[in-house]
Amino acid sequence: MPAGKMHAGEPDVDTALVRRLIAAQFPQWAALPVERVDSVGTSNAMYRLGEDMAVRLPRTEGAAGDVATEHRWLPRLAPPLPVAIPAPLGQGEPAEGYPWPWSVYRWLAGENPAAGRIAEPVLLAEDLARFVSALRRIDPADGPSSYRSETLAARDAVTRATLAQLRGGTRADEDGTGPDGSDAQRARGVDLDAATALWETALRAPEWAGPPVWIHADLQPGNVLLADGRLSAVIDFGCAGLGDPAVDLIAAWYVLPAAARTAFRSAVAADEAMWTRGRGWALSIALLELSYYRDTHPAMASTARRVIGELLADGAAR
Repeated sequence: MPAGKMHAGEPDVDTALVRRLIAAQFPQWAALPVERVDSVGTSNAMYRLGEDMAVRLPRTEGAAGDVATEHRWLPRLAPPLPVAIPAPLGQGEPAEGYPWPWSVYRWLAGENPAAGRIAEPVLLAEDLARFVSALRRIDPADGPSSYRSETLAARDAVTRATLAQLRGGTRADEDGTGPDGSDAQRARGVDLDAATALWETALRAPEWAGPPVWIHADLQPGNVLLADGRLSAVIDFGCAGLGDPAVDLIAAWYVLPAAARTAFRSAVAADEAMWTRGRGWALSIALLELSYYRDTHPAMASTARRVIGELLADGAAR
């Protein structure tokens, strides 16, 4: 993988390119300063445009496919939600050697939650529950399927393959090859036997029997913004759509400390089956992230390792 890239085929992007794209397609903003934003996001490169806007350029063709969906649905999702979400201001076209559509959004201020440094974890749990519950209540008519709309059973093969890769010291790259003897050492600290047992427990949980509902599907620290310790915004709706409400329970382990999970579970009215599926979703996502990003995004890999540890600790405590 080229230095600074997270995905095969990722285009070269820098501030000069962003300035050229803005000048050509949104000349009314051409005089505004452009500054790269250090973000833990993996799907888009982000730049601040002036004081009030953000430019997002997809890193992959798959992420580029989300641009039109976000521009269509984010304005329709925003009104009933209790916190801010991105507001599209402009949709750019491929140009200047950049191959895909891209977006200008209103800038949303805030800080990402940091593990171990959440001032009011129970209040944050209640804020997240209000957001998740409000999103579920939005009319699903004509809504797209979430990027994570499949059942856990449909993720079984890829999850078990990832467990095997971590156990055996190999990594499946985009072409399915690529042995790497350092994997076993990088996976140290993850009890893969316990992770396998937790995954098998999740698979035994009853599937969601209700209609699909709106879910964000990627409630990770990098997609949550806080102001004064409270939830102020949720960003990056690239995975959003209709699916099992259990998917949004991943926030319990990705964002919240153990002491706040009971409050979150109670506020979202998650029964045992839903909570167990939520654990399964969090585990599967974290395992895949640990494998995929271990070389290219240390912060993401570290978060994934922490989440797996939280899940296993929860399982041991039951």
